[in-house]
Amino acid sequence: MRTVMAAHRSCVALWRYLIGSYGAKRVCIRSRTQLQPDALLQPLPLLFEVGLPRRWLSSEAAKSGTSEIKKPTFMDEEVQSILTKMTGLNLEKIFKPAVQELKPRTYKLMTQAQLEEATKRAVEAAKVRLKMPPVLEERAPINDVLAEDKILEGVETAKYVFTDISYNIPHRERFIVVREPSGTLRKASWEERDRVIQVYFPKEGRRVLPPIIFKEENLKTMYSQDQHADVLNLCVAQFEPDSTEYIKVHHQTYEDIDKHGKYDLLRSTRHFGGMAWYFVNKKRIDGLLIDQLQRDLADDATSLVQLYHMLHPDGQSAQEAKEQAAEGINLIKIFAKTEAQRGAYIELTLQTYQDAFVGHSAAS
Repeated sequence: MRTVMAAHRSCVALWRYLIGSYGAKRVCIRSRTQLQPDALLQPLPLLFEVGLPRRWLSSEAAKSGTSEIKKPTFMDEEVQSILTKMTGLNLEKIFKPAVQELKPRTYKLMTQAQLEEATKRAVEAAKVRLKMPPVLEERAPINDVLAEDKILEGVETAKYVFTDISYNIPHRERFIVVREPSGTLRKASWEERDRVIQVYFPKEGRRVLPPIIFKEENLKTMYSQDQHADVLNLCVAQFEPDSTEYIKVHHQTYEDIDKHGKYDLLRSTRHFGGMAWYFVNKKRIDGLLIDQLQRDLADDATSLVQLYHMLHPDGQSAQEAKEQAAEGINLIKIFAKTEAQRGAYIELTLQTYQDAFVGHSAAS
């Protein structure tokens, strides 16, 4: 869809064009901006505050009156604690060298106390880098038509976008409307809003148009090069967390990781928790569980099953674990016998892990 900003017109003509519908009562001139011929979304020569009814723009679904048992959410403290524990804290991976200009290495001589203090600071910095992006429900589309003014049909061949650029307004409440060539006055869609807001309030790392890397064929190339974490980092920078594109790219990346068993690519990154949450919600934790056992991460495997029981308390696995007051490895055994899709494989992997653990204990 081609969208351009309003061409230069006299104040009176543009005022009449905007308030062609009876619903618009008030227009206040805000500022003047210089047109940019090559810009995709050019700024308006005049910015207005339109006296039309406002609607709270939010991705949250309306609260229902049902009294269903509230299930844990991604941001719950206990859930975050479990996901953070499973993510891991590999400092070498978190602070891996970035692509940059080569500079001579620097060496420092430290006492044991200084080394411990430096390590402590590195751990704190790593925890900041591992802060997980939010996991939200997809935002509801905006399809609000404010007026149909047939008298304006055919007057212009391009769309006019009117934006309130006041600095004290949250972007989700910012009033943005579009006048179609057909005369329709409507609220801007989410995609239009994101583009226009990026024009007036640029966010570092984000572009007005999504990079071509998010095209299907380019994503496959990135996945084949094990650059899943880089794709997710770019996705977080480019899209809003409740946008269709953000959710689609994340789910597609998780599916490719699960298909090829490359779970370790996201371990010790801020995206591991979101991946684990995705598979737990989908009731497809078998692959990740097997990977954890094969890497001697039995505690993480137990935490994964605990999280599974938290989200699916009515399942057979959760019910039996509750009846038996199961803990540790026994949780995994119960899950493998009840709800696992690859139960036999999980039991075999668990037995191999236990045999190796016993052998190691005997040798030491």
